[in-house]
Amino acid sequence: MEHAQDYFIHESAIVDTPSKIGKGTKIWHFSHIMQNSVIGLNCNIGQNVVVSPYVTLGNNVKVQNNVSIYTGVTCNDDVFLGPSMVFTNIINPRSAIIRRDKYVETLVDKGASIGANATIICGNKIGKYSLIGAGSVVTKDVLNYSLVVGNPARHIGWVSEYGHKLIFNSDGMATCPESGDRYSLTENMVVKIV
Repeated sequence: MEHAQDYFIHESAIVDTPSKIGKGTKIWHFSHIMQNSVIGLNCNIGQNVVVSPYVTLGNNVKVQNNVSIYTGVTCNDDVFLGPSMVFTNIINPRSAIIRRDKYVETLVDKGASIGANATIICGNKIGKYSLIGAGSVVTKDVLNYSLVVGNPARHIGWVSEYGHKLIFNSDGMATCPESGDRYSLTENMVVKIV
């Protein structure tokens, strides 16, 4: 681990070694960071969170209360994991059958937000800046900037990097009402115009 003065760990939290905790990160009450996990800079790990071995969290990841991040999950920078959302890492779990060598990977890409009580079935990619509605069950890949809701989760629109719903004109252009950033929609793919 890094030097303890570089980050905050609540006295009730457990951080196993070896693990890597980035500068400015805060780990709150009753959370457990397991060995060989990597947590980036300026992350916030809420109450009662479990980070399993070999999980990687990028910089500025916000994990709300009661989230378990299982082996096989990678969250890139600026990801938001809402309260009590759930990851899985086995397609066909059975209590009597050990399948630790069959964990399926899940990637949550930069800037994605997953709402409270959502479930992410393993093996799927959650695209950049996508927004998963509260309570949704994700059973397939989610496109960049996609807004998905429901069980199973279905695409209902597009969102900006600020999380605002984008309204595209007939030319396939949209502007974020908060940032003024412009986006283009072509062949079911959104691109931010730089």
